[in-house]
Amino acid sequence: METTVDTSEKKNQIWAFIITGAMLLISLMYYKASPYYMYIVVYVWFGFAYGMMLQYGRFCFASASRDLFAAGVPRMAVGVLVALMFFSLIQATLSSTNMSTFHPAPFGIHTLIAGLIFGVGMVLSGGCASGSLYKIGEGNMTSFLAAFFGLCIGQAIFVDVKWFDFLIPQKWVDSAMAKGLPAEVMTSSFDKYLAGYIWDQPSIQLSHTKAVSEALPGISRYFIADSLLNTLIPAMVVLIVIYYFYSRKGFMKKRAKVKSGPTGFGDEAAGLWNMITASKRTTIMGVIIGMVAGLHIFVIKGMQIKYGVTNFGQVLTRMNNAGDITLKAGEVGIKGTIFDPGYWYITSQEGQLGAWILEKFGWNMRDNIFFGVNNGLPEPWRNPALWMSLGIIFGAMVMARLNNEYKFKLPKGELIVWGLLGGILMGWGSRPALGCNIGAFFIRVAGGDPSGWLYGTGMVGGAFVGVKFFNWWSERKMAKEMESF
Repeated sequence: METTVDTSEKKNQIWAFIITGAMLLISLMYYKASPYYMYIVVYVWFGFAYGMMLQYGRFCFASASRDLFAAGVPRMAVGVLVALMFFSLIQATLSSTNMSTFHPAPFGIHTLIAGLIFGVGMVLSGGCASGSLYKIGEGNMTSFLAAFFGLCIGQAIFVDVKWFDFLIPQKWVDSAMAKGLPAEVMTSSFDKYLAGYIWDQPSIQLSHTKAVSEALPGISRYFIADSLLNTLIPAMVVLIVIYYFYSRKGFMKKRAKVKSGPTGFGDEAAGLWNMITASKRTTIMGVIIGMVAGLHIFVIKGMQIKYGVTNFGQVLTRMNNAGDITLKAGEVGIKGTIFDPGYWYITSQEGQLGAWILEKFGWNMRDNIFFGVNNGLPEPWRNPALWMSLGIIFGAMVMARLNNEYKFKLPKGELIVWGLLGGILMGWGSRPALGCNIGAFFIRVAGGDPSGWLYGTGMVGGAFVGVKFFNWWSERKMAKEMESF
């Protein structure tokens, strides 16, 4: 038995070295092709780091919500909030030194609704956007179904078809047409929603609001407004709420037995701290993820300064690869840019991959704002954000191999349905808010954008609905099986 285990461990270690070696070789090939491609290599290795950390810490927003609502276990939710708090401090530091690539998103009720849809989807599929990627690295093919058919194909189709025109108010249509965009990129329902509604909504970053700028003219506004007011205090409030409803009763019961007397504020503080440190592995990974996410922003900003660009699309144009950002042959895209977030982000690049695949089958995917104006449609090997997602998969695969946790699992029965349905809902839920659990919640909240909390509220609400649905489904299924028995 020991020989079998030892052999399995050695095989996993060999695979870990092979995967890491392949990533190093790819990086060297990119550098040899052009020093400009170091921009892509940076995204590759930060993705790789995210994948390793996510897998090791079992970080998944779907798991956080499911564990909390279904089992009353706050471990993962606490880890996410710890990561958020540390990241906000680093974001504030970067903003105060003009080394941040963060930009706020349009604020509106659409963010809450989109989060709700995404939250249901991530619970059904068994993983959020980032969680699905790292679980693919563990060999989970249900997550592959969710990511490929939902985040890739489903998302690409969503932004390119006329399927909800009947919901579009005439004022949105008028506003979209008034912006003077070419007719060839105004063909879908999402185009009218994006140009007629989203682009008209205000983008808020607390440190840049008039009230804050006047009250705090120096760099302190980033730490006080963006970090303290928008992130630290709300996150601490959420931690206290989680403690009160899910951890306090058990802890205080044990505390009262030990003290053999009344408990006070000090005991409550000890209980909160005990909850935060209950799983050192998750908490420590939360701290490290926050730090690495900040370092990622710093390095990308440094690359942009080095090359004298603000977007990788400008680099592609210099390298005579403007075809990646064209609307049609010979016509460079309106913005001359591709999707290059400058920080940890998921979903838009998966949509680009889906659109690239559909184009190979003859579907024109550049006749919309999403690909034709905002994000471009680069070849996968020249797509930095897509390489970040691939890096997450390979990084998680290496960590899973090293921990002997890799197991190739094909989906069966209901899992196929849940994977597909959940993935599609995640893809659809990510587009109206222009982001997912990472881009629309984690990054925005830490950057001082209150719309992140709006999305997070919707996401948690959707996760609650998803958990309740699964409970109902399981009870119904069990009752039928017992009836048949």
